[in-house]
Amino acid sequence: MKKLSIQQRAGKLARTAMYILGLQLIGFGSAHAAQNNLTDSNTLAEKPLAATKHINAGVLDVGYAEAGPVNGEAVILLHGWPYDIDSYTEVTHILAAKGYHVFVPYLRGYGTTRFLSAATPRNGQQSAVAVDIVAFMDALKIKKAILGGYDWGARTADIVAALWPERVKGLVSVSGYLIGSQAGNVAPLAPKAELAWWYQFYFATDRGAAGYAANTKAFNKQIWQLASPKWNFSDATYEQSAKGFDNPDHVQVVIDNYRWRLGLSKGETKYDALEAKLATAPAISVPTVTLEGDANGAPHPEPAQYANKFTGKYVHHTITGGIGHVLPQEAPQAFADAIIEVANMAR
Repeated sequence: MKKLSIQQRAGKLARTAMYILGLQLIGFGSAHAAQNNLTDSNTLAEKPLAATKHINAGVLDVGYAEAGPVNGEAVILLHGWPYDIDSYTEVTHILAAKGYHVFVPYLRGYGTTRFLSAATPRNGQQSAVAVDIVAFMDALKIKKAILGGYDWGARTADIVAALWPERVKGLVSVSGYLIGSQAGNVAPLAPKAELAWWYQFYFATDRGAAGYAANTKAFNKQIWQLASPKWNFSDATYEQSAKGFDNPDHVQVVIDNYRWRLGLSKGETKYDALEAKLATAPAISVPTVTLEGDANGAPHPEPAQYANKFTGKYVHHTITGGIGHVLPQEAPQAFADAIIEVANMAR
């Protein structure tokens, strides 16, 4: 065996200590106070989720990661923009170790998910994404699951819970009730609120669409920094997730999503009936835990604004410690605790 120098042994001991510290940070926390958020342990670069599985579901060939015992309670975790399934790496490990059967699919336009037909519109409207998830559950023969999400993922989980409550055991939604409508987005907001949506207006222009296509990775990294101002993520962590933007339909789906919200994209007529239901802002009756980070730099409603939209068992937690927009990645233990909490609420 090769003999290590004193310097090499010291370096090895230091790396071991940092690894143990990282495990301690992942393993301890609560749904009220998160681990220190000022540094990034690079755990994503070391053990990212492997979306090695595929299944045809609705209009998509869905790429997804799966973990945990096959007889465990099903949990489906939905990512947002501009993020990917690796935002749930630590959450997935925690829940799988607790006996949950976890599924983390790439949404349309992300990662290894692909449209089955070139003729299918690269539509980003809210109901289309929700129908994708119901089709994903059908394809995997998941009758009922706990759904969790943030950003696009939270909106999608909200919609499935509102329109198909029989498919949802419980809901964990970051930033609460995010169901919207084109009619509801017509009225202008106060200038400060409009400023926070700068990228929505940028995407409404041809210049914005071309700019996003030309600078996708740089643009999205800036969104990460603005949405989570106290999260000092590493370049390695960002680059791992940025692989999820390397999808032939990513730009078109993202641009359409934001244009649809402003009524600049009509969407598909086959979703009109669903959008009409969503325009009434339907209540969500399934057991729900909503979460918010204390340093979320992205536009989001205050908890008091949406509490009455959840008519079943309901709890809200604000996660402290400088937690920003991508709460599952910044405070994985707190998010995992919320999944376990809502599972207990549903029993």
